[in-house]
Amino acid sequence: MTLDVHVPGRRAAVIETLGAGELVGCSWLFKPYTWRLGAEAMTPVRAYEFDAVEVRSLMDSDTTFGSALGHWVGQVLAHRLQAARIRLLDLYAPYGSGSFL
Repeated sequence: MTLDVHVPGRRAAVIETLGAGELVGCSWLFKPYTWRLGAEAMTPVRAYEFDAVEVRSLMDSDTTFGSALGHWVGQVLAHRLQAARIRLLDLYAPYGSGSFL
C-alpha cells in the first residue's frame, strides 16, 4: 500500500510504501477526526478497522495504554513526516534532498 500526498497542479507524490502490520492513518486520534492523506492498495489487502471513539475512550481511562498508543502513533508520525520531507525535496527541490530513503 502506498501513502501519497496531493500536490496542486502535479500528480500525487508517493510518500511511503507500507507493509503488513503498519498503521495506515492516524486521523482517528486528532480532531477534527477527518482523513487527510490518500492511500492506495497495490495488491489485495487485509485491513482491520476499529471503533475510534472507543479506542480514544480506552486511552483516556487507561493511562498506561493511552501513553503507549500515543507514543507509538507519535513515532509513526515522526517517521512519516521525515519521509515526506525527503520525498518532496527529491521530487521538487533543484538538487533533491541529498538523502536516500
